Amino acid sequence: MVVKAGDVKTLREKTGGGVVECKNALEEANGNMAKAEEILKKKGQARAEKVKDRVSKEGRVGSYVHTTGKIGVLVDLACETDFVAKSDEFLALLKDLCLHVCACSPQYVSKANIPADVLEQETAKFAEEVKGKPPEIQKKILDGKLTKTLFTQKCLLEQPFVKDDTLTIGALIDAKVAKLRENIVVRRFQRFEIGE
Repeated sequence: MVVKAGDVKTLREKTGGGVVECKNALEEANGNMAKAEEILKKKGQARAEKVKDRVSKEGRVGSYVHTTGKIGVLVDLACETDFVAKSDEFLALLKDLCLHVCACSPQYVSKANIPADVLEQETAKFAEEVKGKPPEIQKKILDGKLTKTLFTQKCLLEQPFVKDDTLTIGALIDAKVAKLRENIVVRRFQRFEIGE
């Protein structure tokens, strides 16, 4: 199949992929733009997984103060090189993360950062609600409730992105990792609000 240059350009604008990557994805998808996007997304996720173990010693601290002046945010975002830390893509991601933390008030970076006592309390609370059901159903309900009320609401990487709720923050970062080809990690964040 012959791929049109305009289609490659459109796919590049949507995904940020390279020319050859976009052309190959369109060929593999027989010109179907949605399928090509999905192919690139899967390849990007695989690429992101490959770099997850690399050390991220560089980065930037971003800040955001809401227009009311009553909410402020600091985010520590790490990457592997200073070159990437200074790039427009990285700085735009940092700005988006600051905005998201301001709007959605996460409490933890990821599930791994939830203190054991908090996880135990939530698990015990939901375990009471599912008593009397078969064990396999109890587990499914318990996992679903923890995901919905604790992980998705309070963990930054699990939250739907405030600008595009089809993406989680984790998926947004993975997309940037795939594009920039470096490990990117949110080390920490802090949200300040007057009256809290």
